[in-house]
Amino acid sequence: MNELRKEIAIQQKKGLPFIMTSVIIWLLILLVSILDINMNMKNLLVFCCSCPLLPLSWIIGKLIKVDIFSKENPLGQLGFIFTLNQMIYLLIVMWVFSAVPEKMIMVYAMVFGAHLFPYSWLYKSKGYTVVAISIPVISLILGCTLNGTTVAAAACIIEVVFACVLHMELKKMADN
Repeated sequence: MNELRKEIAIQQKKGLPFIMTSVIIWLLILLVSILDINMNMKNLLVFCCSCPLLPLSWIIGKLIKVDIFSKENPLGQLGFIFTLNQMIYLLIVMWVFSAVPEKMIMVYAMVFGAHLFPYSWLYKSKGYTVVAISIPVISLILGCTLNGTTVAAAACIIEVVFACVLHMELKKMADN
């Protein structure tokens, strides 16, 4: 099992195509959050910002030589299941969309961050553990005290730092 985990971490570069894409998505969410439009339209556009996730991840994967759809490692299916849990939790975000629309970006960020936690096990990554805990906590604090724009900016910055951390983790794996 440990050998399969190491293999998938290297093959998939610890999910780096998706994390790099999430930087773009959080940047788009940040831009949407500063638009001077009504909250329902803003929140609808925030949902739309995630639509390019797969195509952008595929393109970035091609650029950094990762086949995001590879079926070589049986743990790849497990990684896909880990992603599906976020789809279920998006129902909570949809409820917030109508019940407390000004908090939707905060809740969306919390769900996004928390869904990363299982990848800490899959990729043997302390970076995933830290980010999966810190994004929801930071989002809750910023979302309750400030606003969605601040949450989106923080998520974007955290994802940039996280991408760098994953790159360093991969480099360390290659050196061992």
